[in-house]
Amino acid sequence: MFGDCGLRFPFLRRCIGGCRRRAAADLDPDLDPVVLVTGVGGSILNARNRKSGSIIRVWVRILLANFEFKKYLWSLYNPDTGYTESLNVDDEIVVPEDDYGLQAIDILDPSLWAKLLRLTDVYQFHDMIDMLIGCGYEKGTTLFGFGYDFRQSNRIDKTMDGLKQKLETAYKASGGKKVNIISHSMGGLLVKCFMSLHNDDFSKYVNKWICIACPFQGAPGCIYDSLLTGLQFVYGFESFFFVSRWTMHQLLIECPSIYEMLPNSGFKWKKKPLIQVWRKLSEEKENVKLEEYDPATCISFFEEALKNNELKYNGKSISIPFNFSILKWAARTRKIIDEAQLPRSVSFYNIFGTSFDSPYDVCYGSETSPIGDLSKVCHTLPEYSYVDGDGTVPSESAKADGFAATARVGIKGSHRGLLNDEKVFQLLKQWLGVTEKSRHLSTSKVMDINPDVTLAHLSPKDIL
Repeated sequence: MFGDCGLRFPFLRRCIGGCRRRAAADLDPDLDPVVLVTGVGGSILNARNRKSGSIIRVWVRILLANFEFKKYLWSLYNPDTGYTESLNVDDEIVVPEDDYGLQAIDILDPSLWAKLLRLTDVYQFHDMIDMLIGCGYEKGTTLFGFGYDFRQSNRIDKTMDGLKQKLETAYKASGGKKVNIISHSMGGLLVKCFMSLHNDDFSKYVNKWICIACPFQGAPGCIYDSLLTGLQFVYGFESFFFVSRWTMHQLLIECPSIYEMLPNSGFKWKKKPLIQVWRKLSEEKENVKLEEYDPATCISFFEEALKNNELKYNGKSISIPFNFSILKWAARTRKIIDEAQLPRSVSFYNIFGTSFDSPYDVCYGSETSPIGDLSKVCHTLPEYSYVDGDGTVPSESAKADGFAATARVGIKGSHRGLLNDEKVFQLLKQWLGVTEKSRHLSTSKVMDINPDVTLAHLSPKDIL
């Protein structure tokens, strides 16, 4: 999800009193409004105390990241409601709506610590927001953001209602102009769920939908391993300040959104993505076997591998095996996604990443170090086989949207890096029908991360 990008010294471009106002001549009253929809992990999440109303940011944060994450975000799925509910009952998880929803998807940890440590991995839509404002978009009139609780299902009522309200707000604020949606990653699945469940509203409010790096048919290697050993967003020195892989793992097992990104067993993959495990069947050295599980047969493997999984919370042990209630919910979500129909009035554009090794098959153990008890898999880092993609989502999945796309373009870029890629920006401006007027002013409530740039013309080798 997160990628590398440059960081300039923050205080040289900080605005006095917040965001600088651009000259009225820079604003374009004829622009159609844009709503930015983020992906998994791409929204700030706050914990708000139900009694006092006090608020603390729990995702993303640098200081006390692991402690606060466990305290506020560890959750259990409620099959009666379809919602994942925090173990901490004293607080509720909320997404900030400041800056017309843009703050929640801009810089995910806007604290001074993140700036001093130069942790640009937590920059989400920041550069794109600045680029759009440089093209004449105005926050609250023609530019909006949509963040959400990414633990939940992509089709849960609260999220669907929130997106409908955001589209309606943008539609009315711009004087009745239809909205252009730009989604990233899992945000594309969320939009597709909305389009399937609320097709009339989608037709009423949406003009164009530009999708970036969406796992339309799943993200095999990444999601397989997320459910088995966890997910690590940040590597190297920065990882010491971030949520650990195992802490993240204990949350993801109870998240419908993760199950909804398992590889689609009904999709005609060029080669089915596999979970492989070298099994020790007895004490005899020769009795070792390589077992393989594809998208249709992997459930029995998850059940066995996660049967003993548990977390410790407030001194209690809580069992969290593979959740068949969530799997049943996710199967219905997959059906809703597959049945989505693009309205004739809406133009669809798809940008997907290429040229990065993307996890596909995962293999646990080896012929010389086989695994006996499958529950040991959860404490074993896998070996991956890779395919072409953005480092997270295979290109095969990202470009299999199932629509008659106006344009479908592969860009050399990483999953998170596509959000600040100049070639992507040039395509966005072309499809939105805008030009950039200036990049010399800070347009966000936090510092800019990229120096002024001049966009170069795309050569044939840049667009695959």
